[in-house]
Amino acid sequence: MPSVAVVILAGGLSMRMGRDKAGLRIRGRPLLAWVRAAARATGWPVCVIRRDLVPRCGPLGGVWTAFQRSRAHRLVFLSCDMPFVSPELIRAMGERRGHATFTHTAEGAGFPFALERTCLPLVGQALAEKRFALQAFAQRVEARSLRLPRHRQTELHNLNTPADFARANTLARLVTAE
Repeated sequence: MPSVAVVILAGGLSMRMGRDKAGLRIRGRPLLAWVRAAARATGWPVCVIRRDLVPRCGPLGGVWTAFQRSRAHRLVFLSCDMPFVSPELIRAMGERRGHATFTHTAEGAGFPFALERTCLPLVGQALAEKRFALQAFAQRVEARSLRLPRHRQTELHNLNTPADFARANTLARLVTAE
């Protein structure tokens, strides 16, 4: 049984984007391919969740599904729309101590995050109570927070709107030019 595995959540409705985000392309590669490459570089098993066992519950539906499908003790969760996430950040999340760790974003707790199997009952409880907000869940599990230095904040960018996608394409061109 692996102690750590990486889960990429790709089953969202993409309502703000207006179309499936996983297939959007940056520099000719789908967003999901960018995230999957970073995840595979950790050497840990990687799973993509496209359909949740409990639908329409936001990321917590994917978390529940991942724990049902994996035997790993700790899962690192990524969103399929994070093209700049690094293997180093994923590995840091997987190796952190504590039953729950979330990266700290401008909105609060966010992706990537890592949960140990001991959090599964609280995931089930949140789903049963229809409390789907990731922020509230992070508080409920008393998650640790990982703050990235300013020069690494790009790794936390997720793409929710066409404007986010346009900025990511510009950023990808700038990074390539360096």
